[in-house]
Amino acid sequence: MQTNLSPLTRKLSAFVALSEIDLETLARFDRRRRSFEPGHEMIHEGQTGSSAFVLSKGWACSYKILPDGNRQIVDFQIPGDFLGLRSILFRTADHSVEAVTRIEASEVIASDILDSFARAPRLATAVLWAASRDEAMVVEHLVNLGRRSAEERMAHFFLELGARLALVGVGDRTGYDCPLTQYHLADVLGLSAVHVNRVLRKMREEGLVTFKTGRVVFDDFGRLKALAVFDTAYLDQDGPLLR
Repeated sequence: MQTNLSPLTRKLSAFVALSEIDLETLARFDRRRRSFEPGHEMIHEGQTGSSAFVLSKGWACSYKILPDGNRQIVDFQIPGDFLGLRSILFRTADHSVEAVTRIEASEVIASDILDSFARAPRLATAVLWAASRDEAMVVEHLVNLGRRSAEERMAHFFLELGARLALVGVGDRTGYDCPLTQYHLADVLGLSAVHVNRVLRKMREEGLVTFKTGRVVFDDFGRLKALAVFDTAYLDQDGPLLR
């Protein structure tokens, strides 16, 4: 795969062998690129008339705030991901999106999406694949919260992030840069920050994975994968199905 392709193009190419028309259409998504600082709220739950964004650089998170003020992070977004795609299809945004790091993201409005689908139907199929893949990840996250132990949750989370980052050319089986804090991990895994700290220390001492100074290092990829019973089939990124 060409290394100069945008993260979104690299991601969608895992499903569809993109044509020149597809590539030209995708390039139009990058017309309104903007920079946002960490903590900036891109989309607010309950907001109407929202735009979506395509993330080009940096990390973001999608989340819900409960009445008691607690936050449940639904997922983290990395380069190549849509931010708030449902917010331009639904009348009201059903979740919030915030920049975790300084990010670059291109604003996308409903007409951009609909026009691109009319111009490049195969691209519409690829975007549907990306949305379906996100849904498959949510299913795994539900299993994480409901049935996996704290160690299994952590292992699965780190492995999934690694696979997603590798798809867009960032990270490999040895590890990847990760800007998340233990509080982020607590909010996405349904644990307390104290419990997260204990789990990370235990997994490091057992020689499985080390999360330190902004980097995840897979100390024993095979054992970590076995612990999480991690199977990448649900990510469906082994190569184009539609050529």
